[in-house]
Amino acid sequence: MAVPFIVQPRGRPRRAADGRAESPHRDDQAARADLGPLAPYLADGGVTDLFVNGTAGLFVDRGSGPEREASWRASEREVRDLATALIARGGRHIDEATPCVDVRLTGGLRVHAVLPPVSSGGTALSIRIPRLAHADLAGLCRGGTFAAEVRDWLIEVVRARRNVLVTGAAGTGKTTLLAAMLSHAPANERIVTIEDVAELRIAHPHHIALEVRQPNLEGVGEIGLARLVRESLRMRPDRIVVGECRGEEVRELLTALNTGHDGGAGTLHASGLDDVPARLEALGALAGMDDHAVARQVESAIAFVLHLKRDRAGQRRLARVGRFRESGQRLGIEEVEPWR
Repeated sequence: MAVPFIVQPRGRPRRAADGRAESPHRDDQAARADLGPLAPYLADGGVTDLFVNGTAGLFVDRGSGPEREASWRASEREVRDLATALIARGGRHIDEATPCVDVRLTGGLRVHAVLPPVSSGGTALSIRIPRLAHADLAGLCRGGTFAAEVRDWLIEVVRARRNVLVTGAAGTGKTTLLAAMLSHAPANERIVTIEDVAELRIAHPHHIALEVRQPNLEGVGEIGLARLVRESLRMRPDRIVVGECRGEEVRELLTALNTGHDGGAGTLHASGLDDVPARLEALGALAGMDDHAVARQVESAIAFVLHLKRDRAGQRRLARVGRFRESGQRLGIEEVEPWR
């Protein structure tokens, strides 16, 4: 079917009284306005991701992988107009000079767009719909992510101010688990989170969210993750959290966690628990750290690694828990079950 156009840009997403983006459940009308012709999929509680692949069509993930929507029809011009409008709603601009843009919309909706010729098959849109934005550990336990004894242990990890690294592939629930854990931090603690695109929504009264600023049309004004981690140290945080370590900011995070900032956390993309040391060594190299320095810093900074997986049926679960160890001046890891 034809796509009903055009969605008019609306500026920055609406915000709740606490300054955070409102959820689709609290402001469903605004969220639907954000998605425009894709709004009907917001009402489907099973949809977690939407992918528009130019004129090749729309693919919808309802938990078991993307499936093509046979009824969807849109020209390249219509898809590009939709991408432009969605990015504008997030307060940014996309064109030939800036063909790849990532924004956050109402309720945590995350939109990534790529224009041709970078996307050779036409304008590509990837939209993530947060369905467990306010999930707690009890809810995740009921949903099968982990057993009750593991839930109790995770709460103890937070209350004991142990530093953790949450790992897994894209869409495994890293952000959801981390937000659920941090909601158990004492109310008198100050949590500062640093993310490329702010997605962590924590049920906590003292949460400060810092978000990367992209360069403007003249290519200036960028504020990256590494600088935000350094800035957060001046904000007297009780807990520092980096939403996704992907570059040199890993050095600043490890430095912070090794200098008295306990109870911190980060997330990291990794295929398996055994792959985490190599990923950290690679990120450390980007920050000018050799393997021995990475091993010493990580082993003393991170108490536990929580690795998540998502099976073919869409079930997300805490698959393995690890603890770092130094092995011949290189970083190693061993699986543990500390709740037993």
